Amino acid sequence: MTIEITNESAVAIDETVLLRLTEHNLAELHVSPDADLAILLVDEGAMEALHVQWMDEPGPTDVLSFPMDELRPGTDEAPTPAGLLGDIVLCPQVAETQAQAAGHPTIDELILLTTHGLLHLLGFDHAEPDEEREMFGLQKELIASFRAVERRRRA
Repeated sequence: MTIEITNESAVAIDETVLLRLTEHNLAELHVSPDADLAILLVDEGAMEALHVQWMDEPGPTDVLSFPMDELRPGTDEAPTPAGLLGDIVLCPQVAETQAQAAGHPTIDELILLTTHGLLHLLGFDHAEPDEEREMFGLQKELIASFRAVERRRRA
């Protein structure tokens, strides 16, 4: 599995946490180890340009996902085939503002946003109430299991 993380923002981020998170989430979702994914961290100006170009929405946003091969989660018996998952674009400055408002560290917000973006790459959405319940429930489970693994790793 190739996970490429590029930080083009002015914010220093512990990219190893995002790498461990993404590896964990992909394993939990039974995605082939031969799948490829890129995570790009950009400043507010670059994110705003992408937001306008792709969503026709003004201002920077926190996360955008650009799926490629339309891969879906697999199972133990039938993992997701190899392919190109796509790109997750994060804006650490927006994440930092949201983290302050929520009262938690910026890395926690980036963990949430990265997981959210990955689920979008795998076909999840939250446009309808039932879709939202499914996606946000899975998002919560993935983050909780990652935190448990991280606690054991640090112990």
